[in-house]
Amino acid sequence: MKKSDFTILVADDDPDYLFQTISNLGKAGYKTIAAESQSEAEAIIARFKPSLAIFDLMMENDDSGFILCYRLKKKYPDVPVILATAVAHETGISFSLDSEHDRMWIRADRYLEKGIRSDQLDQEIMRLLKI
Repeated sequence: MKKSDFTILVADDDPDYLFQTISNLGKAGYKTIAAESQSEAEAIIARFKPSLAIFDLMMENDDSGFILCYRLKKKYPDVPVILATAVAHETGISFSLDSEHDRMWIRADRYLEKGIRSDQLDQEIMRLLKI
């Protein structure tokens, strides 16, 4: 399969980050769907199965990303999820997926700090999609 066979859902309430991420993914060859809020992402998930999802952690709620991970994995357990956030930089609180316990409650396949270079994000996506 090639990158253009995959559709990536990106949900983030920061319009600049959302635009940049969607643009970079498009340049890399992926199809994309943008959501500017948790509620918009939930509406998309209700009617469409993405190949992979990238969620911001804090949108209209402090735990929006966690909720989206849970709801997406409940409906589509095989869809990889990347949680991309600047929460550690903004609050000093950090999360990881190093333990089984953390993976069980976070429900994401990767946890990335915002600021990741587009080529690094592409590598993570290709690893998760097994391209």
